[in-house]
Amino acid sequence: MNVLLYPTYFPSISHYVAMAQSDSITFEVEDNFQKQTNRNRTYIYSPNGIQLLNIPIKHSKEKHQKTKDVQLETSFDWQKQHFKSLEAAYRTSPFFEFFEDELTPIFTKKHTFLMDLNFETMEVVSKCLRLSLNFKKTVEYFHEVPEYSDFRFLANGKKDGSNFDKYTQVFDDKHGFITNLSILDLLFNEGRYALDYLKNQTI
Repeated sequence: MNVLLYPTYFPSISHYVAMAQSDSITFEVEDNFQKQTNRNRTYIYSPNGIQLLNIPIKHSKEKHQKTKDVQLETSFDWQKQHFKSLEAAYRTSPFFEFFEDELTPIFTKKHTFLMDLNFETMEVVSKCLRLSLNFKKTVEYFHEVPEYSDFRFLANGKKDGSNFDKYTQVFDDKHGFITNLSILDLLFNEGRYALDYLKNQTI
């Protein structure tokens, strides 16, 4: 399976199911930025249930701005807020401390471009998962891509209705199982078993 995906911020589990089961991965980097997609957001399981982590971006005067040109807003410390939210959500999970040192630099490094940040989150998470992340990037945008399994729609969380097998989550005694959150939810709860989980899901 040759998959085509958008690079997103700490991608959803569905992204990683597609990646773990692929023969080759290509990332779409020639698209126009769309608001309210997972290009600059991810969802975690907080003590109060599902929580959105949103990255603020600098707004362009251009009507159609390419995602690869989108710059991060640095006027306030959203990285610190995101890490605090992750700590509140996952500090008591089985594997948070195990992966903490790998992930912390993402929340201290100052990126200029959203896409660079997204690629770094995927590279670090893939290393934690022990998933080989070899990929290509598109050089031109095509609406129809018959040579690929087109999973670009997964970046639009509203269109992604993926349902996956249950695993133990930190607050599932309060709010029940929540499927298809950020890959971080699976990583912190399942650790070294996460990759086997991804390979056994159906997308």
